[in-house]
Amino acid sequence: MKRLTPFVLALGAAFALPAAAQTKWDLPSAYPATNFHTENLQQFANDVEKTSGGKLKIQLHPNASLFKAPEIKRAVQGGQAQAGEILLVNFENEDPLYGIDGVPFLAASYAESLKLYKASRKTLESRLEKQGMMLLYTVPWPPQGIYTNRTLTSVADLKGLKWRAYSPATSKIAELVGAQPVTVQAAEVSQALATGVIDSYMSSGATGYDTKTYESLKNWYDTQAWLPKNAVIVNRNAFQALDKPTQQAVLKVAADAEVRGWKLSEEKNGWYVDQLKQKGMSIVKPPETLTADLRRIGNVMLVEWLKKSGDDGRKVVDNYRALQ
Repeated sequence: MKRLTPFVLALGAAFALPAAAQTKWDLPSAYPATNFHTENLQQFANDVEKTSGGKLKIQLHPNASLFKAPEIKRAVQGGQAQAGEILLVNFENEDPLYGIDGVPFLAASYAESLKLYKASRKTLESRLEKQGMMLLYTVPWPPQGIYTNRTLTSVADLKGLKWRAYSPATSKIAELVGAQPVTVQAAEVSQALATGVIDSYMSSGATGYDTKTYESLKNWYDTQAWLPKNAVIVNRNAFQALDKPTQQAVLKVAADAEVRGWKLSEEKNGWYVDQLKQKGMSIVKPPETLTADLRRIGNVMLVEWLKKSGDDGRKVVDNYRALQ
């Protein structure tokens, strides 16, 4: 058998280095591959690989295929996944600060939502840091409205509905209006509607389109009540294990994804609503009484949220109002 020279062995090792040097991350998400959040995430992953020169490859797992929505944060925190996308309001019971953008009518437009984000980002980052994670970027969902087959003139008309709850805030709304809260994640909405587990819920035009809600419910009341944010988070140890140039690449690409995602959300909001119309859904401007009732509920929930969140919460709201 012919012996290989040291030069040949060294050459072979050199060619093997790039493959060995590549780091791979898993990034679970709860939403379909065709959702704008997921498309933005995929571009983020592609850009990270390109900008890092192939040193870091991020494998995206959409539609709750790796972890269900409530499990993703814990998976990132525990290192089962290096990064993940979470809906912040899902975790309000863990820490009130995660639920600030689920308080109805505190921030009800893209401009207000961005100001609330600026006022709360440092506090949010510190919360995640204490749990061994970092915030890479956030992107809001379009404004939330009410899906139902009922005609709504006031919140009294919501009484008795089987109401999909995806967060503590949406459960609280159900409690305040006399509806029955049923916990259903985004990936399960279609089935829950088809089997009668739920007959109403509050969400964006994007969710209604993704889940084909128009096949079961015929009205969407465009209440524009709040804009909950998805956050892309990373395990701090996983991030710190990267070399400095790769860390910088991730942060730069994340900043770009945030700007792009906010713009995309606002642009696609109108498109989603048009699609719901084309599928036969009635897009209804809420009556004044319904809006007034919902705003009163929002005020009640804000008072409760401020009690739970203490000084940190008050500071965030004060900072937000100073930006108004």
